[in-house]
Amino acid sequence: MKKMSLQPPQLFQSGSYGFSQVVVAPPGRHVFISGQVAWDVDEQIVGPGDLAMQARQAIANLAHAMAEAGGTLEDVTALRIYKVRYERADGPVIGAVLREFFGTDSPPAATWISVDGLANEDFLIEIEAQAVIPE
Repeated sequence: MKKMSLQPPQLFQSGSYGFSQVVVAPPGRHVFISGQVAWDVDEQIVGPGDLAMQARQAIANLAHAMAEAGGTLEDVTALRIYKVRYERADGPVIGAVLREFFGTDSPPAATWISVDGLANEDFLIEIEAQAVIPE
């Protein structure tokens, strides 16, 4: 069984925002990935001042972490997205990047959190993930 996304009729349609309201995962190995940011392997910022580029790099870093664990982004069940000083205009940018990487058929559940700052003043976004790699 692959992970399955559910859309309760009592909740708003979240697909256009790039996430699922509910994700049901199969039995398997649970993976917890620390928050990923727009650093490359040499700790250089990718996309200074550019939210979309930083979000893409953070998710690319999640993909590397998933590969090391033996899975793919398709196995990601939940995200926590920390955005520095979130503004309404940030939503479409983040949503577009989520759809780019996770598609619309079965994206992970997600929580978006506005924060005052992150570990480096140049980071605009940090994305943490949970996944289940099927047995």
